[in-house]
Amino acid sequence: MKLLFSEQKSDYEHYQFPYAVWAIPESGETPAEIFHAGFLPSSRNLDRFYLCRQVRVNLARFKASSENRRILRKGANIECRLVPRGRFDYTPERRKFFKTYADIRFGKDVMTYDRLDSLFASPMISHLLVFTDTKTGGEVGVATLYIEGKELVYYYYAFYDLNYYSRNLGMFMMTSAVALFASQGIRYLYLGTCYSKTALYKTQFAGAEFFNGFRWSNNLSELKFIIQHDQKEAHQHLLETDEFRETFYNGDMEKMSAASHFRVKVRL
Repeated sequence: MKLLFSEQKSDYEHYQFPYAVWAIPESGETPAEIFHAGFLPSSRNLDRFYLCRQVRVNLARFKASSENRRILRKGANIECRLVPRGRFDYTPERRKFFKTYADIRFGKDVMTYDRLDSLFASPMISHLLVFTDTKTGGEVGVATLYIEGKELVYYYYAFYDLNYYSRNLGMFMMTSAVALFASQGIRYLYLGTCYSKTALYKTQFAGAEFFNGFRWSNNLSELKFIIQHDQKEAHQHLLETDEFRETFYNGDMEKMSAASHFRVKVRL
């Protein structure tokens, strides 16, 4: 991959010079390689990725907890089936359902019909998980996925019937996906970013780990520390923070750099 560093607002007084890091795939590279390096797609054509704090589940380590089983019980009589995008009928009824959900959850026209249509026509969706209430026969939810062999599943957008909110349908859908793909021997399930306490629900699976900027970590105390650090008026980058280095890496910068996923050779 090639890396581009897009400059963001600086704080010269405190010597903070932030960059957004983009990855551009090179010939022969698969999206899975770039996901594994800590990036998520910033283009639905899978031709540009951004480095971020994201969560994935190492599915070889997943074992349903009592809370996972409780969520699955709340979805009794709801079944899911995996459908390749080519076999999924993007009907006017489904289109309207997805748009209504998006308006309620994200805000009116944050996701326009054009944006919704481009999503369902993009390489970002290879499969869908379709959830049906077996008692009524009605479709109650759809999760959009990118699947690459046995390497990964990216759980992207989920749309569901908000009348099922009391049954934790959204969490049921995600938990069902984790259990399903773990049973199929997939390596990783990627669940998107985690920049607030409200996103910590993505970590409630055995095998959950997050990307901290230089490595994948399964220490959820570290993740919570970083989220709290974000909420303060910080005048240091995270790795300059003594408390972070001492608490999680014994102050050993060499240990941190040795764990880094990145090795760069500068082309002169």
